[in-house]
Amino acid sequence: MKIDETSVPPGTLIAPFAAKEAHYTDCFETPVSAPVSLCAYIHAFYTQPLFQAERVVLRLAARQPSTDAEAQALADGQTDGFAVWSVSGRTDHELLMADRSGRTMSWLMVDAQHLRFGSVVVPQRTKSGKLTLGPVFHSLLSAHKVYSRALLSGAARRVQAD
Repeated sequence: MKIDETSVPPGTLIAPFAAKEAHYTDCFETPVSAPVSLCAYIHAFYTQPLFQAERVVLRLAARQPSTDAEAQALADGQTDGFAVWSVSGRTDHELLMADRSGRTMSWLMVDAQHLRFGSVVVPQRTKSGKLTLGPVFHSLLSAHKVYSRALLSGAARRVQAD
């Protein structure tokens, strides 16, 4: 499956963060053969096997369990929380989720031709006042990009198989 890293689309929920100093944003996209609803994409994304593994880690490490039913409630717009995330913004075509620390966000978007997935990492100020993402972020960036592509690919396969 073709997954491309692209620029953050202007006018999207994630776009303001791409313009902020020292913030990290990314955007991955894959083409779809037919339009996909945001609801179907959210459900496919958060219930795919790879993300279910992340949910197990969050249940054990962060004591934040989540279920497929809760993922469906999020997809249906019936709840604003899922595991360690809460809805920061939602439109008919986008969902922006922020983790409880506010330092990371996940973004999902559908349009007639693509599924998109992106992330935001918010910098912290050092004691000297400089904004930084920190050495841990930089050491994990390559793995993050591989994981992001795998998540998008897995969700796209699931949603297009339905």
